Amino acid sequence: MSAFLEYVPGDSLLHRLNPVAKLGAAALFAVACFCSGSFVFLAVLLAAGFALAASCGMVRQTFGLARAVLAFSLILAVVQLLTTPAGAQLVPLPWGFIGTGSLLAALTTVVRLVAAAIPLFLVFYVTKLNDLTNAAVKVLHVPYRYAFAFTSTVRFIPVFMNDMKGIMEAQTARGVQFDTGGVVKKARLMVPLCVPLLVSSVRKTNSAAIAAEVRGFNLRT
Repeated sequence: MSAFLEYVPGDSLLHRLNPVAKLGAAALFAVACFCSGSFVFLAVLLAAGFALAASCGMVRQTFGLARAVLAFSLILAVVQLLTTPAGAQLVPLPWGFIGTGSLLAALTTVVRLVAAAIPLFLVFYVTKLNDLTNAAVKVLHVPYRYAFAFTSTVRFIPVFMNDMKGIMEAQTARGVQFDTGGVVKKARLMVPLCVPLLVSSVRKTNSAAIAAEVRGFNLRT
């Protein structure tokens, strides 16, 4: 079972593509999503994103990503729903109304964000981080220090998520119930977990920095 943004070995066409080609295609895909206001076109792009995920066996990871992006995009959708009076009036509001156009605009926002995120995150599942770094430096001429910093950040994301999962499991064994109560209660339960996660993050980051310096790597050179 792969972690979030962790490379999954495979032999699909997407796995074999040049890393720069994958980055460029994903960027163009995302730009097309944000430049288009057509719901039908965005729905087609979303379906194409899931088709790409299916072609390389990343359907489960993609659905997990879609759920995470959906939770964030719903917040933006609600804001747009309440602040974009358009179309036939459905619900009157003190400052305007919610109309059919408001619903379409909110739904378009959700589909746009999910469709744009899928190919961008899919790149990390089908490309080794070392290959991304080498391609960025050799082909795109990105300074190595910046490419190294970016890929190191991405590399630590699944590590920190595994640490968070371990801390939550330890607290659950002590009787803490994270799956009960409202949003406020869950948020209050999550706050104490930030301290051990921060300590673990600082230790791992410091160890990685020392290891890099021992091997002669220095951001100032």
